[in-house]
Formats: sequence, C-alpha cells, structure tokens
Amino acid sequence: MDLGRLIEDIRSDRDYRDQIQWLREIPAREARYADLAAELHPTVQEILTDLGIERLYVHQARAIEAALRGEHVVTVTGTASGKTLTYVVPLAQRLYERPARRALLMYPTKALAQDQLRKLADFGAGSAFHAATYDGDTPRRDRRRIKREAQVILTNPDMLHVGILPYHHTWSDFFRNLQFVVLDEVHSYHGVFGSHTANVIRRLRRTCAGYGSTPQFIASSATIGNPGQLFEELTGLQATVVDEDTAPRGRRFLMLWQPPEIEGQPLRRRSANLEAAELMVELVKAHVRTIVFVLARSVAELILRYAREGLAEFEDLAERVMSYRGGYLPEERREIERRLFEGELLGVVSTTALEVGVDIGGLDAAILTGYPGTISSTWQQIGRSGRGTRDSMAALIALPGGVHRYLLQHPEYLLEAESERALINPRNRYILAGHLLCAAFERAIDETDRQYFGDEMEAVLEVLADPENREDSDLPFITKRTRWYWVDPDVYPAAEISLRSTGGPPWQIRLTGEGGGELLGTVDAGSAFRIVHPGAVYLHAGESYLVDELDLEERTAWVRREDPGYYTRPIGASQMTVLGWEDEREMASEARALLGELQITSRLIGFRKVKQVTEQELDTVDLELPSSTIETVGVAIAPSEGDVQALIEGGFDLMGSLHALEHAMIALLPIFAFCDARDVGGISEAEHDDLGGPVLSIYDAYNGGVGIAEVAYERLEDLLRAVAEQVECCPCEDGCPECVQAADCGNNNMPLDKAGALLLARRLVG
Repeated sequence: MDLGRLIEDIRSDRDYRDQIQWLREIPAREARYADLAAELHPTVQEILTDLGIERLYVHQARAIEAALRGEHVVTVTGTASGKTLTYVVPLAQRLYERPARRALLMYPTKALAQDQLRKLADFGAGSAFHAATYDGDTPRRDRRRIKREAQVILTNPDMLHVGILPYHHTWSDFFRNLQFVVLDEVHSYHGVFGSHTANVIRRLRRTCAGYGSTPQFIASSATIGNPGQLFEELTGLQATVVDEDTAPRGRRFLMLWQPPEIEGQPLRRRSANLEAAELMVELVKAHVRTIVFVLARSVAELILRYAREGLAEFEDLAERVMSYRGGYLPEERREIERRLFEGELLGVVSTTALEVGVDIGGLDAAILTGYPGTISSTWQQIGRSGRGTRDSMAALIALPGGVHRYLLQHPEYLLEAESERALINPRNRYILAGHLLCAAFERAIDETDRQYFGDEMEAVLEVLADPENREDSDLPFITKRTRWYWVDPDVYPAAEISLRSTGGPPWQIRLTGEGGGELLGTVDAGSAFRIVHPGAVYLHAGESYLVDELDLEERTAWVRREDPGYYTRPIGASQMTVLGWEDEREMASEARALLGELQITSRLIGFRKVKQVTEQELDTVDLELPSSTIETVGVAIAPSEGDVQALIEGGFDLMGSLHALEHAMIALLPIFAFCDARDVGGISEAEHDDLGGPVLSIYDAYNGGVGIAEVAYERLEDLLRAVAEQVECCPCEDGCPECVQAADCGNNNMPLDKAGALLLARRLVG
C-alpha cells in the first residue's frame, strides 16, 4: 500500500472536511554499524549468524560491550531499534559460560514478558537453557517446577512484589545465583507506578544481598530526558548510558488531525472518538494494519463499537478489529495477542498496554486519540507502526482544548521538543511505608538497610510500629528489638499494596442475573468509583453493561448487560487544606507562588449521561459515595491585592477568573511536566481560610506526590505564558472546551471568566 497515495485519497474524499491540519513526511534513515570489540561465545555467535545478524548497530555494540565488562547499562533508543539484543546477547553469553547462573527479566506488562519469551527461544531457551514466565497468569501447577528448574525468569514488578519476594526462601537457589536483572521499557516506570517499582527493586537488591549475590542491572528505554537519573532513582545504582539511535527507519507520514466543526454549531466539534473510529475503518477497509491508542479503557471500548458498526457491511472485517486493555481476563488477553501476532487482526484499539515493545507484527498505521501526555510516549506510540524499514503513517487526533490546541498552533513541537524527564519519588512516605512493611515481612530490617530505603526509613518505621496508627487492630504491624520485626500473623502486606495505584487491591466486576456472579473483569481501586459507580455504563469487549450496585465492603461492582445508547462521565468535587509550605516566591504582580504539602478531600458527586456518536449531554445524576483524602504536594498562586483590584475594575468575576485559569493550567501542564492531565487536580477558592484570600492551586493527584507539582512550580511562568497565548488565541467569547472548560469539572464549569483568566495570567508573568 502506497501510504502517501492513501492520504491523498482521504483528502479527496467527498466527506473530507479539512481534518488534516498539518502533515509532515519524515524521510527514511540509514543504519550505522560497528564491530563488536568483545569476543562472543561460539554458540552465541552462531545464533546471531543463523538469525541473519551479521553486523550490530553502533548502539547495540556499545551496550553489549559495556554489559560484558560488568557495568550496569541503560540503552535509550527509539522503537524497533533492536534494544532486545543489548541484554539478550550478554545474558546468553554468561549462561553458556556457566549454566548455574540465573537471570531475572522484568517487564511492565504480562504481554511483553510473553512476547520476549518467544524471542529468547532463538537464543536457546527451551533447549540449551530453561526460561519461563512467572506472573499472575502462570498456572499454579507449574509454579513449583519453574522455581526449581528455570535459569531465566520473565516477570513483572507486580508479581515480583506480591508473589516472589515475600516467598524468597522458596527461591533460595535462584537468588543465590542471580547475576543479571533486566529492566525493559524503564520509561514506563514513572509516577506512582515508577515510585512503587523503585521500592520493589530495592527490596530485590536487599533480598539478593541476603543470599550473597549482587546482580548486574541492564535496562532499556524509549527516549527520555533523564535516563541515567531515572535508572539511579529506580535501582539506587549508577549506569553507563547508551543513547544514540543508529538503527534504520522507514519513511513516515505524521499528521495532526482536527475533528471538524458540527454544522450549525460554531466552535463545537465532532467527537474525536468518532473521528478515530472512522479513520480506522477507512484504513482497515484498505487492509492497512492499524493500531488506535486511547487515554482511557472506556474510550477503547467506545471506539471499538463505532468501528465495528462502520465495518458491518464489509464481509468479515468487523471481526478483525478488537480492543486491548487492562481489566480483561488472562485468557482474553492471550487470545488477542495471538491474533495480533499471527496477523489475524487488521485493527486493534488499545490503551497504553500495547505502547511498550510487544512484537505485534507489521503494523502500517498508528492513530493516537489524544496526546498521550509526553513526547516520549507520543513517539513510542507512533513507533508501533512501520517497524524496521517499512513506510508508515501516524495521526494524532486532537481532543478539545488544552495541550491539543497548543499542538495545533505549534505542530513543530512534536519534532523539536526534547524528551521529558521521567518523574518518580521513591521516598514518597506513603509508598515507602508500604514497602517497608513488605521488607519487614520478608526479613527483619536493620540499620544497614538505609542503603536501600534512605534516611527516612527510621522515622517511617516508628510510625508503623505505633498500634494507634491502625484502625483495624490493636496489634502493631512491626516492633523493634535489636531489629525491626514483622509481628502481625494475620496480614500479608504485599497483597494490600497495588503498584499501579494508591488504593489497594483491584475491585471485581461481576455479572448479575443470568450471569450468576461470573467474573467479567477487574478495575484498580483508585479508579473504581469513577468507572463502576452506580448507574455507570461499563464497556467490555465491545459490549455494554450497566452498573446496578457497587458493594463497598466486598469491593465488587455488579453489572447487567444493557445498551442504553449513552456512556457516562463522572463528576467530582474537592476541598483543600494547607499542611505546610516548602518554598515561596513573589511573582511579577506581587502575587505569591507557593509550593508545599496539601490535604485534598475528594468525592464523586455525580455523573453525566452523554449520547453515543453525537456527544450530546442528556442528563446529570447525583451520587452519594464516600469521600477520600490524600496528602500530596501542590502549587498555589495567591493573587496580590493589585491583581484582585484589576479584576474588579475590569468587571471580571474573581472566582470565575481563578477557576478558568486553573483549568487552563492543568490542561497545558503535560507540555512542561512528564504527566497526563488526569495525574493532576486543581481547586480554586475566592477566600481560603489558610491563605486569607483568593487562591488557585494545582496538585499531584496521588498520596505523597510524585514530583509533578515541583516541576510545575519550577516552570510556573513558562506555563502561564503558554496559557495566556492559548486563551487569547481561542475565538470563543466566554470560554469553551478549547480554552478554559474541563469535561470533568465538579462545578459543571461554573463560574468561568475567560477574559479575567487572561488578564490574571498576563499580570502574574508581567
């Protein structure tokens, strides 16, 4: 398929309405090769020859040489650049030299581990040495044999955390001989997940030390701005960084796609979800293998439904598209992966679950339904199509407002922006506390463990040892004698800690009525209220279900199959209390910018019913669910008296100006920090008790914070300048989703004063 010609066909179609706002052809790139200075084991050299690998790319040779010298290494190159060889070659070399050695390969997803096991077979897995996946999908009947026999274990941070480290005594031979730990796709470990994973890795190193081993760490990553720093924060170790991509690349067409305005409704545009589905339909009809990335599970299901409806009249094409996301049962995921790998599927709609490097065959096109939150993730998703020297195309479909409007106005940002710094905070006291409990369960903690858990360790342990800090028992978790010991026989701490969220174990979704309690899927605890609240429409594998009941005690949502013709969008509300400020500075207008600890109490107060396809809002329904409280890090802006007076004299609404500016800042923050807008919350108040006046604040939406607020504070003026430009350029009069409205605003976007927000932003930066 000539993709350039296909794009021209799309433009010449009678239904085309100038959706392609920017198109750039990125030329192909030649490979650069280097000879390997180190001598390989004859068997490894023979394997490479049999695979047709006669020469290595420069970055592969440098990374392999550093690994064979015994250095910790992180390789940072683009998608399909052969990073797998940078750890498989030294791994195979050491195993063929001494078979007693062991290796642990850790991937962020189960799918990636399954995929890499297939690739290890080329290097002797299954014949010369025993490799096996060990994760939540591994049958229990196989686990004892794997522990006893496997030389190479492929797993994920979740299983290492909950199913391996707590039972390290059953893995004693493995840990005693562990020489290699591979961390693949380390750019995935940011935010809460990355902060948890960093502590899991510290527990791993501590366990290895107890068995007398000090493994070498070899990592790979998509391009990020701080690979060496991220590796050090994840592992506590320093690495050699190899970051020059010398692999070949095919020609690529990159476009920004803007949904057209709805006829008769100026400034209101068609649904990006519908646009993505229709573009996918056109590509699948042309037998262009396509992946559509989305920002939320529910959107994946929605686009799948739209695409199947659009393909219904074209033989069996509707059955050759599928969705892929977290929450599916293991057997469902394996079947989708098989169909992708074998080429049965022409299209797949996925969350970030397929962003990382699973080999899903030769894809030709990638559709990004919304900016993924970072330049790194954007290029990772774009790179899932056109692997090797194949031509490819990628379309980023703009959602309303915020960062998407910025990209439409500055499309070259996609090509010119430097990759962001991945942000994690292993010292987040809420996250650290949970892993100290796990560490004490695994082995008593003493002073030498500061090297893993830092100087905060002792203070956090003191809190955990106080039984008054437990609501469910008079017994402390731990107690101190000569060391810190685990004392509660009824609690298994790892099971209570989810690495993917801050809310504990996942909730179950079960069928009522004829389903008889059948398990349909799962949802992480932090998202349960938003996804499966009473009255929510839950989409799964293209089917629609209505939530009848949310059982808070059993952590179970009961659903029935029903298609009401709409989907639901949750509405939340929050309150802020200041716990203390860490830093403060004066802005251009004499306003105060503050960085510090905040207590945020949030509650889901209702949901909106939104009609499928037209995106028309049908109704708003109130909810009464328990509130939740987090202690986090946030940035606050306290306008000066001059700012307030200027707003009053201009006839602007003070609260509306603060509220509108808060929305606009959150929407653009992903341009300046490694985050998604959903990782951030905001609150505006015309009179705040702790600050004695008006305030707007934005904060990390996770207990303890993960570093987003610190970046926002550091780049506050840059953020406000970008916001001022965005708001000023928007052609609406009173504010719209393109500039200051937010889809999930708990106050239904009231009040908002666009002009007042623009004046305030200008004053704050002078």
